[in-house]
Amino acid sequence: MSLAAAYRLWAPLYDPVLRRATAPVRRRSLERLQAEPADDVLLAGVGTGLDLPHLPAGPRYRGCDITPAMLARATGQRAVALDCADVQALPYAEAGFDAVVAHLILAVVPRPAAALAEMSRVTRPGGRILIFDKFLQPGQRAPLRRLASPLLGRLATRTDVVLEELLAERPELGVEADDPALAGGWFRQITLRRHPDEAH
Repeated sequence: MSLAAAYRLWAPLYDPVLRRATAPVRRRSLERLQAEPADDVLLAGVGTGLDLPHLPAGPRYRGCDITPAMLARATGQRAVALDCADVQALPYAEAGFDAVVAHLILAVVPRPAAALAEMSRVTRPGGRILIFDKFLQPGQRAPLRRLASPLLGRLATRTDVVLEELLAERPELGVEADDPALAGGWFRQITLRRHPDEAH
């Protein structure tokens, strides 16, 4: 089952399951945007729009998601332009956004390294990438999570992603903040900054 097909099935259940549990973390993460009114911000994997009520006023927002059923639920909530697009191959120009928001998406896509590379590509030098997701710690064995990941990855989400391994391939990105968010630190709230003097 493709990711888009799986989330077409999940779309009606997604909001009731995740809204209450994740709203405080989404709000705290978006407070880190520090965006100016003229800034362009990409919501990568916007889903059903659970981030939209917490967006600071001012910047220009654009959201993308691979699942039309998710985007249909996000439509009309805020003045946000929405595109049907894959975060692993974003249809946007290099350095086109001042910030990228990636909430619960890196551990969902089949190729998280490709997704992070694309997010970095479209972020201007000096810009931020805000991440909220679940990651294993480097060297963490977590046998059940690793064993379950191939099946869960086909249905909804991966449970074996190690952020530090992804960042090792992205020297242009530095970690500004890394804080535990939910489930004893399995879910983390992370701020990355693309170094001003680094080019892809």
